[in-house]
Amino acid sequence: MARSSTTQAWAAGGVVFAATMMIMLGVWQVIVGIAAIAEDEVFLAAPEYTYELDTTSWGWIHLVLGAVVAVTGFFLFTGATWARAVGILLVSLSAIANFLFLPYYPLWALAVIALDVFVIWALATAGSRRRADDLVARESAGYRDPETYRDPGAHRDPEAYREPEAETGGNGRTGAHARRPQAAR
Repeated sequence: MARSSTTQAWAAGGVVFAATMMIMLGVWQVIVGIAAIAEDEVFLAAPEYTYELDTTSWGWIHLVLGAVVAVTGFFLFTGATWARAVGILLVSLSAIANFLFLPYYPLWALAVIALDVFVIWALATAGSRRRADDLVARESAGYRDPETYRDPGAHRDPEAYREPEAETGGNGRTGAHARRPQAAR
């Protein structure tokens, strides 16, 4: 049982960490967005960049994306199931946006991408750790999930997979008494 509680602690810790990082990343993105909107001279792009946008456009992208990422991070603390999936999607978009933002502020973008990847991992593996933990707990209690342990031949011959019934010997008795013949009437 110690393994089960340890796994639950790591899974819960991963989600709490991811939620905290999402809030922090979202706030960072909002700050970068405000800086890009307010001052076009804060960020300078390399010449002839393929995905070159005006820094004001990048500012709005970072501002909106950061705000939504931070709000989703708050919902992760509430335990909302949808927040994990939405969080993975939004943090993936954040990583892509920061990849395209590399020429404007390379070190910042690389740091945010690294944290985004870590948050994606934490959110994606939290559910599998919980399911594995639940499966271990159920098996230790003697429960076998029919979906997990499905026998492909079970649908062909249901009689072969039935629990053996107590042998009665035709007299309604079980165990050693079932083998004793009854007196003829």
